[in-house]
Amino acid sequence: MSAPSNVKITHPYQVGLLLGLGVLTAIALGNAVISIASIITSIFTALFITLGLEPLVQMIQKRVKRRGYAISIVAFGLLTVLLSVIFLILPPLISQTGSFVSNLPELLKGFLQLPWIQSLDARFGGAISTAINTSGAYLVDSKNWPNLLGGVVQVGITLFNGAIAFLTVCILTLYFMSSLHSIKSVLINLVAKTKRNKVTEIVDQVIASVGKYVMGQVVIASINASIVFVVLLIAGVKFAVVLAFIDFLFVLVPMIGSISGATVVIIVSAATTTPQTTLGVAIAILLYMQIEAYVIAPRVMKKAVNVPAALVVVSALTGGSLLGLLGSLLAIPVAATLLLIIREVWVPHQNKK
Repeated sequence: MSAPSNVKITHPYQVGLLLGLGVLTAIALGNAVISIASIITSIFTALFITLGLEPLVQMIQKRVKRRGYAISIVAFGLLTVLLSVIFLILPPLISQTGSFVSNLPELLKGFLQLPWIQSLDARFGGAISTAINTSGAYLVDSKNWPNLLGGVVQVGITLFNGAIAFLTVCILTLYFMSSLHSIKSVLINLVAKTKRNKVTEIVDQVIASVGKYVMGQVVIASINASIVFVVLLIAGVKFAVVLAFIDFLFVLVPMIGSISGATVVIIVSAATTTPQTTLGVAIAILLYMQIEAYVIAPRVMKKAVNVPAALVVVSALTGGSLLGLLGSLLAIPVAATLLLIIREVWVPHQNKK
């Protein structure tokens, strides 16, 4: 006796049971993704760094002939840079950060004395000054810092998890660098043999584009932060190291990062120096931003990623809302990859119809 080929679900209880099972399955999958979110983030971070270093590895490999030697040289160079940052930049960064926090009430007071802030505050009945003073007083009190981070125990756990995540990213990066070609070969072999040449070409273009983009963005951010640091030193603005570091992190985000970092620097300058000094800092930074936009960025980035400006902004904002700074950095290469696939695969397929 053969089993029925089609099973029809018509009873309300059967429909409800299936819907309930579907919801439970979705919740279970969502919880599973959340529980391994840190692992996924570490993997994508390591892969992103690997692709960013790939052009440098290939350049060195042409000289030393063996990829293992090239990876060792790059890893040693990165370790040297990291140690230099720790011993040269980290001490003044920590010192100035502490001074910045302790002087926060004075900074906020100077910020509230700006004419346009006083005008806005008057329109809102003093709500702006009240909110800023209350927030400043809360942040300055060191007793409140553990509460912001979830308690003393949570602070320790966060630091420990951060150290483990950093070590994990370093190990994964070394693994991806050494086995990038093997991983690429495995993925390409999953495609039909007749399409492997085309897929290989697309993958190579993606790797090259992402690598150039990452290296270019880091170079642009480094130049921007260095210029800001020099301008602040010449102008005598306090917390030059802290502000340059903040500017570096902002500029890593394309399009909107540069103006965001400049805004933070100018606001702090306005709160700590004279209007003439602030005007000079603003003019110097804005002039450099024009040079960066029309001279430095085109030369550094060249044709790393060919993404329309509007899509760059949308991608950066979307990625930032999902994964923060990492999401903003990943958004542009992902958008470039999708556009490349659409241009090289989807459009030719549609043209054949």
